[in-house]
Amino acid sequence: MSERHGGDIIGARLAARGIKALYTLCGGHISPILVGAEKHGVRIVDVRDEKHAVFAADATARMTGLPGVAAVTAGPGLTNTVTAVKNAEMAQVPLLILGGATATVLRGRGSLQDIDQIALMTPVTKWSTRVTTVKALGPTIDKALEVAMEGVPGPVFVEVPVDLLYPKEVVRSWYLKEAGLDNPKTLPEKGLELAVKGYLGRQFHQPHVEVDLDLPRPDMSMFGDSFEAQVAKVSKALSGAKKPVLVVGSQALVNMLPGQADDLAKAIESLGIPTFLGGTARGLLGRFSPVQFRHKRSAALKKADVVIVAGFPFDFRLGYGRSINKKCTLVSANLSAEDLKKNRRPDIAVQHHPGEFLNALARTAKPGQWDSWFDEIRKREDERDAQIVEQGAEPTNDGLINPLDFFLKMEEQMADDAVLVVDGGDWVATAAYILRPRAPLSWLDPGVFGTLGVGGGFAVGAGVAKPGKECWIIWGDGSSAYSLSEFDTFARHGLAPIAVVGNDASWAQIARDQVEILGTPLGTVLERTEYHKVAEGYGGVGLLLTKPQDIDKTIAKAKKLAAQGKPVLINVHIGGSDFRKGSISI
Repeated sequence: MSERHGGDIIGARLAARGIKALYTLCGGHISPILVGAEKHGVRIVDVRDEKHAVFAADATARMTGLPGVAAVTAGPGLTNTVTAVKNAEMAQVPLLILGGATATVLRGRGSLQDIDQIALMTPVTKWSTRVTTVKALGPTIDKALEVAMEGVPGPVFVEVPVDLLYPKEVVRSWYLKEAGLDNPKTLPEKGLELAVKGYLGRQFHQPHVEVDLDLPRPDMSMFGDSFEAQVAKVSKALSGAKKPVLVVGSQALVNMLPGQADDLAKAIESLGIPTFLGGTARGLLGRFSPVQFRHKRSAALKKADVVIVAGFPFDFRLGYGRSINKKCTLVSANLSAEDLKKNRRPDIAVQHHPGEFLNALARTAKPGQWDSWFDEIRKREDERDAQIVEQGAEPTNDGLINPLDFFLKMEEQMADDAVLVVDGGDWVATAAYILRPRAPLSWLDPGVFGTLGVGGGFAVGAGVAKPGKECWIIWGDGSSAYSLSEFDTFARHGLAPIAVVGNDASWAQIARDQVEILGTPLGTVLERTEYHKVAEGYGGVGLLLTKPQDIDKTIAKAKKLAAQGKPVLINVHIGGSDFRKGSISI
């Protein structure tokens, strides 16, 4: 396959836009894409389930500020990705999904894996399109990457029929063979052969008509003032504030390169406002910051007189806006006009990139005299931390691991460059109270969709995007089974995350309230499965942890093995805990 083909064109365009990795699971429909991308220096990372290719691309996008790219084969290869694509859409992550498809002349005729993929993907993407000529491949890829990044970021889908990807002579031989014309003899057969050649000529050599997308642009007029005027209003409100609070969400970091995230962190600290971080913004201010708080956010919001919500919608995480003082001056900065006003309309609505808004605000606003307000919030913070330490020291009734104790010890042993991938319910939520992300773009959770099963794919993407950094997967025993097979991917591609499975033989997030309310654990009971042995079967190293006195040395052993390039799974047998009683979210 020495001549240039459609896969080569796609690979060249991806490389030109700075894409370093493409995630995939092989398929005949897309093989030339993989070959072409590798030829142009794009790393090919093949996973064990198509959804994990998308999750891996998602993680890479969040950590690098560039679109993540996944290529999957036609039909079930694409349908397997739908949950992961929807997760990225709701988390506002820029992705390019390349989907293989049957040959253009066979579409709708009952060929293998031929379905209406555009109808399937349109509801879960910003834009879905089908390429029909080779000349349109390059410009369509360029446009798709632009659409993924602009405005509110999100996933886009490009369907690429197989006959646009292989060399013309290969496709010609396929067409003639399918039509029974590989050895034409009669006049009608020769006439049909000429028709096939004409079709191929148009398909491969038709002059390109520029891709023209009529996409809606944000209507900035609905919020009145210019961006500069809005920043000035917020600055003025802060100058008179006695109890301000800043809430920063994932959108403040979308499309940001790592250096830009560091600059944003400096801007937030210069504002000097008590700050709470959520989603991908966790870690933005490092492990410790004088302005960052982690507990009792609702208590602070109830008393605040100025609240700035940057890149965080008024959804269930903020009590649909009701957890914020009704009498405060409420500021919201968001790229989405819908999210700006959903559930609660702010006093000052800034439809702009939240990170850029905070940078601009830091250049104009002056820190106030808020020492007493800081003292009040810090007192609640310190009291909650002390409670966690006290509860962590309590033995469990069955002598197994206290989850609080485990995470308190893990927090002290994690490296300064650690990346955290979280995938689970009760176990993960417990970890979130204790583990402190070390740096910007070092916390990966599914986002508002709450998708279980992101762990393996996210860890693949994190390992590729940030090689050499210590990566931890926090897995519930229920959620781990969705992506344990990616230990095979870790081993094959030289990735070495440390997975910790909180094994309580239960879907505990659900059981906790179901048993109390409905009186039965029906459907929530699991086994104390030997997940460490499953990891070993896939090429990793498994460690079993059942005794509290072994926590420190087991974590230390896992870190040493990972530093040697071996993926590790610690199967942590945890005892029952009332730490999160009454915390169900539905």
